Amino acid sequence: MTKVAIIGTQGVPAKYGGFESLVENIIGENASPEIDYTIFCSSKDMPQKLDTYKGCRLKYVPLRANGIQSIPYDMLSMTRVFRGYDTILVLGTSGCLFLPVLKTLSRKRLVVNIDGLEHRRAKWGKLARFILRASEASAVRFADVIIADNKGIQDYVTETYHKPAALIAYGGDNVIRPVAPERQAAILGQYNLIAGEYAITVCRVEPENNPDIILEAFARTGKPLVFIGNWDRSQFSRSLKAEYERFSNITFLNNVYDLDILFALRNNAGAYVHGHSAGGTNPSLVEAMFFGRPILAYNVVYNRETTDNRALYFSNSNELIAHLSAPLPSGEPLRDFARNNYTWKKIASLYEALY
Repeated sequence: MTKVAIIGTQGVPAKYGGFESLVENIIGENASPEIDYTIFCSSKDMPQKLDTYKGCRLKYVPLRANGIQSIPYDMLSMTRVFRGYDTILVLGTSGCLFLPVLKTLSRKRLVVNIDGLEHRRAKWGKLARFILRASEASAVRFADVIIADNKGIQDYVTETYHKPAALIAYGGDNVIRPVAPERQAAILGQYNLIAGEYAITVCRVEPENNPDIILEAFARTGKPLVFIGNWDRSQFSRSLKAEYERFSNITFLNNVYDLDILFALRNNAGAYVHGHSAGGTNPSLVEAMFFGRPILAYNVVYNRETTDNRALYFSNSNELIAHLSAPLPSGEPLRDFARNNYTWKKIASLYEALY
């Protein structure tokens, strides 16, 4: 039995983002019975404090897992894994300035997923970027294994630090669920949508995800768009919504947590539009591939690698408009690639091989 501690997420059951979805899906039925997981969770973020979940032990840290508190949250979690574990899986590099201490005092096997080059995200100021860049360097130096979720990130690690990184992406087959056709039709009716005649976007509304480019393109074409995001979170998101909500073809939805509704909206879309420009493999893009719809993705190496160059790509609103104005290709090649590469059973086994 290999005892593994997971650090760096808000916790499970998953309700937040990519790393939470990762943990949710590599444990439970996808995990080997030879792996004994303990997951560190935020007592501030998790309203229901379970002792166990899907056969894993849960331990709580009294800080928030995101924002400025993510650094002390990860570091405090690390102080609690000196004993009792064979491998420490650290998701993200926020607290990795503490890795030299952990490596010296524990001698555990350290596996770090460095995520999507956090220090390059537009939302951080100069000081935060400096700290995040130093944390990333510490992670690469002191980890026994570095995980990159995208070949673009893997190449970055090799070129910047002259060290190898294991390539493990995300799964997406968890989004396919049995929702009756009549239930799906009722959901579309609720939002006045016609199957196959609208596009959909799902993302956090941040500058690096280019929501302004997407909204401008659909405002100019008049084509129907459902945009699911955290529209009330920031001045940036609120101002964008205020600017474009006068366009009747654009439907703004705040984060949708009802999985039947989310499935119906994605399953019946005519296309998926993905504006992410930073980071590595994005879970929402992988998930979209399983629906077999054409994908229009922002033109960066991470998105091209994730989709195996089988999508359409844009760098500005004019290029997106050009794609929207022409017949779209089939999305079946994207689904075929996802089924061969992005199942959670496969992702779980790749993680376990590194422990």
